[in-house]
Amino acid sequence: MDDLMKIQIRGLNVFAGKNHILKDVAVDIPKNKITVIMGPSGCGKTTLLKCLNRLTDLYPELKVSGQIMIDDNNILDAREDIYKLRQQMGLLSQRPYPLPMTIYNNIAYALKLRGIKKRREINKLTVHYLQQAGLWDEIRTRLREPASRLSIGQQQRLCLARGLAVNPEIILADEPTSALDPISSQVIEETFLKLKHDYTIVLVTHILRQAKRLADHVVFMYLGDVIEQGNVSAVFDDPKMEKTKQYLKGTFN
Repeated sequence: MDDLMKIQIRGLNVFAGKNHILKDVAVDIPKNKITVIMGPSGCGKTTLLKCLNRLTDLYPELKVSGQIMIDDNNILDAREDIYKLRQQMGLLSQRPYPLPMTIYNNIAYALKLRGIKKRREINKLTVHYLQQAGLWDEIRTRLREPASRLSIGQQQRLCLARGLAVNPEIILADEPTSALDPISSQVIEETFLKLKHDYTIVLVTHILRQAKRLADHVVFMYLGDVIEQGNVSAVFDDPKMEKTKQYLKGTFN
């Protein structure tokens, strides 16, 4: 496996009955970069993301085949430890889902899953991950409040901090700013740009401006096919495929 690539996908197919959702997908995702998956609704972006941490296993109607290599392991192999795999990945959904407990315990819970028991270490790491997610300064005096009292934007950053607390190598983000106000969206974007130095980030978005701001690498999908992929300047400034050109111009049909 190429040392510069964190994830290499080859021949990935997903069927739901006769519906061919992902079609022989081949994608390279570079290490310690932000890879943006973009394309119109229904093109398979979220399904591709779910394949990366095998959330597809939760849907018995889905049939998945092919290879997803992460650090020389094919994670689609039935012998792979799914729990260990999901620990490698922090997941950020469209809407935040904080645990029904205090702000502090949202992070402490994730740390205990890692086997960290000492209160002093939990306290130290809780501060660290809240700082990483750009939230600490706003909530440092509110740690014992229910997480549900936070704004939606703060809840999303709390979920990011909780995801980081399980010590992942990869962050999967499925349109993580779609439910947020512009200021909260900007904070999440700035946080991703800092985090990429320590994590590989795979971001699904339908917002072209966001893709251009954040991406190092871009994957453009349409109806289950990967139409084009490459570094952000190549795809945005000099796209090779006609469908990509139409999508970027907003003349897609």
